[in-house]
Amino acid sequence: MSNRQNRWPVMASIVLAMLVSSMDTTIINTTMPVVADELGGKALYAWTFAAYMIFSTVAAPIAGRLSDLFGRKKVFGFGIIFFMLGSLLCGYSGSMVQLVLFRAVQGLGAGVMMPFPNIIAGDLFSIEQRGKIQAFFSAMWGLSAVLAPLLGGLFVEYLSWRWIFYVNAPLCIISLLLLLPYREVYEPKPAKVDGGGALLFSAGISLLLLTTVVESDYLLYAAGGVLLVAVFVLYEKRHPAPIVPLDLLRHPNVAWMNVNSVLACAALFGTSSFLPLFLQAKGYSITWSGMPLLGHSLGWMAVAVFAGKWILRYGYRRMLMIGNTILAASGLMFAFLGEDRGIVYATGAMVIQGVAFGLIVTVSIIGSQQLVGAHQKGISTSLQMFARNIGTAVGVTIMGSLLNHASDVFAGIEHLFLYGFLMSLAALLSTFMLRKEGVVAGEVIAQ
Repeated sequence: MSNRQNRWPVMASIVLAMLVSSMDTTIINTTMPVVADELGGKALYAWTFAAYMIFSTVAAPIAGRLSDLFGRKKVFGFGIIFFMLGSLLCGYSGSMVQLVLFRAVQGLGAGVMMPFPNIIAGDLFSIEQRGKIQAFFSAMWGLSAVLAPLLGGLFVEYLSWRWIFYVNAPLCIISLLLLLPYREVYEPKPAKVDGGGALLFSAGISLLLLTTVVESDYLLYAAGGVLLVAVFVLYEKRHPAPIVPLDLLRHPNVAWMNVNSVLACAALFGTSSFLPLFLQAKGYSITWSGMPLLGHSLGWMAVAVFAGKWILRYGYRRMLMIGNTILAASGLMFAFLGEDRGIVYATGAMVIQGVAFGLIVTVSIIGSQQLVGAHQKGISTSLQMFARNIGTAVGVTIMGSLLNHASDVFAGIEHLFLYGFLMSLAALLSTFMLRKEGVVAGEVIAQ
């Protein structure tokens, strides 16, 4: 089978794996009250989400680096198997303690799988084609957002909550079978695995992420995380084959794209977590309060299709400036989201925000791949996704705190979106640090 032919089975494999991992981030939302009632241990309720989030976030950059060293197919296949094992264990859980532990295993598998849609697409498709592929990936995330609550409700009502995990097994097996005929186009660059760096990175980032979920001792966790990350940086500078090559961040555009992703996601990527709450407070049903989120997906897909062509015509810097300007505009709209605003206004703002993130995410992913060597494409892509995850975790935590300390829902929404608008201005300012590019033989080159 030629490379041109074998890319479609592997695309089907990674899309299916992406669909099950993305659904598992949301399907448990609708079923956790039932799960907690059956297993007991409601004090651990939040940790079922936190375990998945922390371990998937930490695993993604490590998986990206391992794919540079040993190849995409092996590492991706391992992630699918690990995610399937974690899913089966979650379904088997007999207590909340077990569920939290097994969600961590599942999160590790999801974190390993997560970067590969973008990494493998970067190996197989041109810049122009990658915009369309990104739009398709966005459609899968939008589909999972719609399917997950529906399937969760059906499983709980007609079967058992355990099937929200068991259903992943046949889908993972199909994904593995589709992956088998894939002949990898990337030539790996083997090196000794940096186990110490991986351990330091995992421990440091985990402690920092714990500050978003613990109810006390925030400073202790933060201080421990900062200390371990500092030790990690010093360690990596001396390692011959670091798990996170710090030299790729010496490329100004790669570094600033990561900074921009952190700021943009910290600003407004958490909107989808709080907008339904605002609409429900105004009397809309659970179903209708989620409708504006579809506008976000539609806006994202609409621009992602053309983003590859626009990058070649206008360059990364200009496209990210435009995307962040649109993000600030959506932030301004949400800053004026008062009690007198309804679902039509909210949907319009979400469409605009979807357009903004469609540009920012697609351009940053493609840039993180094209501006580094082939042997660093995996880690650079996964670091970009890691930056988005960190920004989202920070943003949602700050927004949640502003909401919790407000006098009512409407005052809290006003405060958290004012924060989002101001942070989106900071994200826009960061794009002015990007260097201008030229276009040579269909590639965008930083000058």
